[in-house]
Amino acid sequence: MSQSCRVVVLISGAGGNLQAIIDGCDDNVNADVVGVISNKPDAYGLIRAHHSEIDTSCVIAYKNESRSEYDARLLAAIDKYQPDLIVLAGFMRILTDEFVSRFLGKMINIHPSLLPKYTGLNTHQRAIDAGDSEHGASVHFVIPELDSGSVILQAKVPVYPGEDASVLAERVHEQEHAIYPLVVKWFSLGRLTMTDGNAFLDGELIDPSGFAPD
Repeated sequence: MSQSCRVVVLISGAGGNLQAIIDGCDDNVNADVVGVISNKPDAYGLIRAHHSEIDTSCVIAYKNESRSEYDARLLAAIDKYQPDLIVLAGFMRILTDEFVSRFLGKMINIHPSLLPKYTGLNTHQRAIDAGDSEHGASVHFVIPELDSGSVILQAKVPVYPGEDASVLAERVHEQEHAIYPLVVKWFSLGRLTMTDGNAFLDGELIDPSGFAPD
């Protein structure tokens, strides 16, 4: 990309991954977080954005509002930033198919599991309950099917005997903060694309389990 990649980040909470992406963009002249949007007015991630002098918006759901009506207002908030990439960083709403389809290949998410395992919620406890020896996080392109887009990059952590979900979650979060900014950098450099539902890095098809260096 000839000019800086304009990144908009959608959040609902503390913004740990948002901070990692902001810090990553500080070191990457090819990407710039131009806006942060939250559906929660008390999300600490908004304060993180203010500290970095990044413009923020808050799109709060109205009572009895349909998902389509909400998404239309969210779209208006996003469009004012004219983003090249939309990053979902703990945005706790399910987006309509119509909304997602508008941004195919331009919207990524991070999910706290080794997809396709454990879509949805409570992934850390589910991994423990299943007796898994490893767990982790996946960055993927967003498609209408929940947590089903092409995986770009995964990070794995061991699951230790007897540890609880909160401890496991903390170790997964550390890895999330490492891999999410890297994927944003790949996209900003024009190295990462999605074609026909598949993820490509430097023109090479990424394995379904995510990129793995030689």
